[in-house]
Amino acid sequence: MTSAQTDRFVHDRLPPRAQWPQLRYDLPELQLPDRCNLVEELLDRAPQKGWGDRPLLRSPKITLSYADVRDRVDRICRVLVEDLGLVPGNRVLLRGGNSIGMALAWLAVVKAGGVAVATMPLLRARELGDIIDKAQPTLALCDIKLLEELELARQQRPVLATVVPFNAPNEPGSLAVRAAAKDGGFAACPTAADDISMLAFTSGTTGKPKAAIHTHRDVLAACEAWPRHVLRATPDDIVVGSPPLAFTFGLGGLLVFPMWAGASVYFPDGPYTPESLVRTINEVGATICYTAPTFYRQAAPFARELGVGSLRISVSAGEGLPDATRQLWKQASGLEMLDGIGATEMFHIFISSGGDDVRRGAIGKVVPGYTAKVVDEDGREVPRGTIGKLAVVGPTGCKYLEDPRQANYVKDGWNHPGDAFLQDADGYFFYQARADDMIISAGYNIGGPEVEDALLKHPAVAECGVIGKADEERGMIVKAFCVLKPGHAGDAQMVRTLQDHVKSTIAPYKYPREIEFVPALPRTETGKLQRFKLRQP
Repeated sequence: MTSAQTDRFVHDRLPPRAQWPQLRYDLPELQLPDRCNLVEELLDRAPQKGWGDRPLLRSPKITLSYADVRDRVDRICRVLVEDLGLVPGNRVLLRGGNSIGMALAWLAVVKAGGVAVATMPLLRARELGDIIDKAQPTLALCDIKLLEELELARQQRPVLATVVPFNAPNEPGSLAVRAAAKDGGFAACPTAADDISMLAFTSGTTGKPKAAIHTHRDVLAACEAWPRHVLRATPDDIVVGSPPLAFTFGLGGLLVFPMWAGASVYFPDGPYTPESLVRTINEVGATICYTAPTFYRQAAPFARELGVGSLRISVSAGEGLPDATRQLWKQASGLEMLDGIGATEMFHIFISSGGDDVRRGAIGKVVPGYTAKVVDEDGREVPRGTIGKLAVVGPTGCKYLEDPRQANYVKDGWNHPGDAFLQDADGYFFYQARADDMIISAGYNIGGPEVEDALLKHPAVAECGVIGKADEERGMIVKAFCVLKPGHAGDAQMVRTLQDHVKSTIAPYKYPREIEFVPALPRTETGKLQRFKLRQP
């Protein structure tokens, strides 16, 4: 099938074919046409499914139907192509929190044949710079409130020639002002199913971000797996949640999957707190909620006090769900949590169970369309009840943008997300831990080396090592072991100083909540830090 993407940047940087994952389309619903544009499928065809006048995007100020969203997306597509010169295959950096404006921008980029590169709103200039260096976007659409760090990042990067603000209705030159001058009626770019729709950046354990490539087919196939077989949303559902649209967990849960089901999504004016999430569930009549276990734990007292209204499904993913948190939420809300494990590299959830299929302590069973097994170091399946590493194959899989780490993730066609698991005799999968140095804290992935790098930029720090430490509330916290230079005192004041320094250098959620001062760090003879020794109590 001929590609519509004349800019071949991403296509030319796909992994070598020998390192590709097997992509299996074993179920009838996974047989997708060879030419399809996911936004055309999910948005433009909504009226044929009877959803044209149904609500899609909601906020405190406005509710947009599927037809309204299509009109707005088409106008933005015209701005992208006619005013900004977008060519199919161009990367467009998107920067914004969860809002209708961010959702419209994402849909327009993909409908016009561009490659959406959504970034977390909390990222600092240095982290944005790494993403620009890797993805080489010439254009960015940025929430007007978040321009500052992006402008800092592009000072040294002339490739990013144009930044257009959104969520700025009256600002001259803003996306809304430009789009208002356009007509709708934009025909979707006739992308091949295997053309690129997005790059999803994942923070690697080395600190350098990896870009997971997903095609139009990948995203639509993901819709036909977990949402169809486990979530089972309906057009009457109203969805809320906290994961950012820049995470595939948030993009699927809070935009793509609701559109596939004909449902609607509510975006608040700012980030949720545990209390505001519960209040919003009640005020808007939300029926499905997505957030991380930590958030459910913190929201439980408010659910007990205020009730959860019409809520029928609470989806938990992003980190391991402790059974204590599951039971706490169940007692507070009356709802059994729907747990799942996914990966940015796989787009979304591939092991999950909800309702009557839940088994205590287990994440669940493999989602129809996928196959999973627990293997040893050589990739051989281990006996049931034995801890090993998870290996998965299905209609989506890992394809990194020009990255040697591809060979670690995909082996013999199987994806290895880097998690330790146990599978019981009935096929239920029990999560054990991350198999690498990734710290997953309150749903955020934090690479230890990145925090070490930030700490080492402080003049008082001679060397440091960072690990994840188990924590009742957050799942894990970032803990740093620091060796100070002579003349500096390892006291409470220094702890605060270093914490503030990290918060100002990288995204604030990555700061070490615990700092221990030590005379030396354990290292190998070749000088490599032995983090496993730091983890030993």
